[in-house]
Amino acid sequence: MIKVLSIFGTRPEATKMVPLIKALEKCPHIESRVCVTAQHREQLDQVLEIFDLKPEYDLDIMKNRQTITDVTVNALIALEGVIKDFTPDLILVHGDTTTTLAGSMAAFYNKVQIGHVEAGLRTYNKYSPYPEEMNRKLTDALADIFFAPTDVSKDNLLKEGIEESKVYITGNTAVDTLKYTVKKDFKFYTKELTDLDFDSKRVITMTAHRRENIGEPMKNICRAVRSIVEKYEDVEVVYPVHLNPAVREIVQEILGGVARVHLIEPISIDEMINLMSRSYMVLTDSGGLQEEVPSLGKPLLVLRTETERPEAIEFGTLRMVGVDEDYIVEMTELYLNNMEEYRIMTSAINPYGDGNASERIVNSILYHFGVLKDRPEDYNPRKMNK
Repeated sequence: MIKVLSIFGTRPEATKMVPLIKALEKCPHIESRVCVTAQHREQLDQVLEIFDLKPEYDLDIMKNRQTITDVTVNALIALEGVIKDFTPDLILVHGDTTTTLAGSMAAFYNKVQIGHVEAGLRTYNKYSPYPEEMNRKLTDALADIFFAPTDVSKDNLLKEGIEESKVYITGNTAVDTLKYTVKKDFKFYTKELTDLDFDSKRVITMTAHRRENIGEPMKNICRAVRSIVEKYEDVEVVYPVHLNPAVREIVQEILGGVARVHLIEPISIDEMINLMSRSYMVLTDSGGLQEEVPSLGKPLLVLRTETERPEAIEFGTLRMVGVDEDYIVEMTELYLNNMEEYRIMTSAINPYGDGNASERIVNSILYHFGVLKDRPEDYNPRKMNK
């Protein structure tokens, strides 16, 4: 049996790791255990409950007004005991959170092999996104096996001197998660969502919370959204507002009380995905949504000046609109007014996956440890037909 320990601590990580953990649990050659740091407690618990996932280890490190240093140090200390208890052959970490870096460091200090899910994403600006860009680069410097979602991510790793034999192109597990969550008969349980008229209104789902956008960029984003709803009477905006007080202050100042702008509390992942699947389009500064939304067939405008997911630009599944107020308005209006542009984006192939990334990762682990003789075939969206 190959002993695999999966470590994560935030809602985005959990959302993307759930289908992989379920695949690991089904494999007769793998003993799978889960450790959560609970870097984000309440939001993480929502995902664990929705997908009925019960971690064997819960470090519960979150504390009020925690810093990046707090998360790193507390996770690192607690993970030491978990690793000694389970003695895994492989530790899996995901993406670019502070838990990811701490998990990689703990594995390295204990000489345990590291598998990096969603490896190789880069902006090549160490402060954008912050601290994620350096978290993933440092994790890749420590890792032993790399699950790159795309060929671009693989190329980034090869440029950094990673051996090609250790890199597997798998697609992104975020797309796998959609199979568990999107439902035609889904019933919203947040009141503001149950009251929405998706048939006669064009609903725009919006998220914006990144550290680098807090301040004037966030004000520009909010002013642009206000301009759009004031001009288009059939447009409604749903904005689950991040818990960060700095974000909330700006959002309430500019969008509070604006007609047809629904500022709601953060919602569960199943509600969020089904909200986006029924929306007209999505505006976001999230990285993860750049992978999920294309499979929902919705236009996606990214409220950032840089992306670590350039494949989406190549395949036409998103448009970078930055944080300039006028340009955000202009590009949003393009997809509100031009149905041909709308059709082109909604029919584009998603370069991030076909829903089988978890299976590819499990097979790659089995190949890495010599259980399978044949190397798994890489995911190649260019072979797909829409």
